[in-house]
Amino acid sequence: MRDLYEILGVPRDASEDEIKRAYRRKARQLHPDAGGDEEAFKELTTAYEVLKNPQARANYDRYGDPRGPAGVSSAGDPFAGFGDLSDLIDAFFGSFGSRGTTRAASRSGRDALVDLHLTLEEAATGARRDVEVTLLRTCDVCDGSGAAPGGRGAVSCRTCGGAGMVQQVRQSVFGQMLTTTTCPTCRGTGTTIADPCTACGGQGRRQVTETVTVDVPPGVDEGTRLRLTGRGEAGLQGGRTGDLYVRIRLRPHEIFTRDGDDLHCELSLPMATAALGGELTLPTLDGEARVRIPPGTQSGDVITLRRHGMPKLNGGGARGDLHIHCRVETPTRLTEEQAALLREFAALRGEDLADVSSNGRGLFGRIREAFGA
Repeated sequence: MRDLYEILGVPRDASEDEIKRAYRRKARQLHPDAGGDEEAFKELTTAYEVLKNPQARANYDRYGDPRGPAGVSSAGDPFAGFGDLSDLIDAFFGSFGSRGTTRAASRSGRDALVDLHLTLEEAATGARRDVEVTLLRTCDVCDGSGAAPGGRGAVSCRTCGGAGMVQQVRQSVFGQMLTTTTCPTCRGTGTTIADPCTACGGQGRRQVTETVTVDVPPGVDEGTRLRLTGRGEAGLQGGRTGDLYVRIRLRPHEIFTRDGDDLHCELSLPMATAALGGELTLPTLDGEARVRIPPGTQSGDVITLRRHGMPKLNGGGARGDLHIHCRVETPTRLTEEQAALLREFAALRGEDLADVSSNGRGLFGRIREAFGA
């Protein structure tokens, strides 16, 4: 076994209060009822039982064994009084470690998760969609009781006597250790079915494939989870039903990309339109919109249409924006007539097509200056 102080995460000179606080903190994380590691929890509890006992701790510090140099404790068994582990947990955590809570949790149905694929338009407007799920539902033969019609129902489990937990004594380097685990026969419920239903085997539930209708609100995004309370897995023998979570998956859009509540798209502009400006009709999620192109628009310029983005989820009508990223197209494969017109245009602007200099500095000179040459 690892060093007991290391298991608890305390220094060797830790006080009793520090040891107790460390145990409580780690026990909440490792306890099986909280989804923790049962073996790690047992190891933690063993370390605590030794270090909280002054004589056992002194023996461990001196000899590496809480029972002393010959393996026999001079102060009695350090585990004396460590009877029912569940009582110890009850003392520390109350209902968190209680048998009643354990039994209730063991009967509860699990939550379920299903993916729902939507288009961007459906995410913007909201939708009502059907999803197919395969879950454990309440048995329609025994109505969830687990008992055969007319037969005997739940009786106390013979293995655990109704406790839902079983105890085992095992030998360790520290002597006898009493551990408590979930009963393998009743799975912690404390009861078994005397005359099980033949349709569900006494569980009170069986697997069913069904269609569930989901109301999707406007503004959902990739990964949004919608919770349908009580639509998850049915509990054992009438236990609480879990919840169904619907996870939104958005299909890629051919025009728009999404960033939160804003939308982005790219607009290719002919050179003349970018230079002269004008108006274009562009598609949006709300239909067509007129967009003004300012004269002299450059590649990389962004035109923003306010409130043409995605609605904010539960935002009371608020919306994001649509950002149009302009990209000016340079014409290629010019005809002789087009090339002549461009040369005439350049001449009118006083541009020398054979000279790419600016203010007496050539292009390569500017590049050298940019790199500090």
